[in-house]
Amino acid sequence: MDISLVWLIAGVALIVAELVTGTFYLLVLGIAALVGSGIGYAGGTHLWQALTAAVVAVAGVVWVHQYRKRTGSSPMRGLDVGQHATFESWVNKSAGHARVKYRDAQWDAQVADGASGEPGEILYITSVDGSTLKVSKTRPA
Repeated sequence: MDISLVWLIAGVALIVAELVTGTFYLLVLGIAALVGSGIGYAGGTHLWQALTAAVVAVAGVVWVHQYRKRTGSSPMRGLDVGQHATFESWVNKSAGHARVKYRDAQWDAQVADGASGEPGEILYITSVDGSTLKVSKTRPA
């Protein structure tokens, strides 16, 4: 099997894998493999195929990384953030662990910033960590 055909198969496989992941890094590597295939098809030696594929891959990965850093947005805030939960009871008051009622179910909660801890007190969800709600007396912006 000709080495340029191997480059071609690898490039197509990487591009197909990219369609599943959506990160663009595999797309860059697939394009680099296709460039290596083109050099091989044009009669270039194995060394030139590998060097051009490596240069295209490194340049592409650096470009994608810079592009994602420049245009990256902050992760979307959870739908529960800002909603109110009702304080039920302390599990460990010194550690700030409590049980709260949210959406008609009891949840574990980590209480922050000065909640008095009276049953029925309204607290606001500031974030969610797994199945633990982080709650506070003040409503997040």
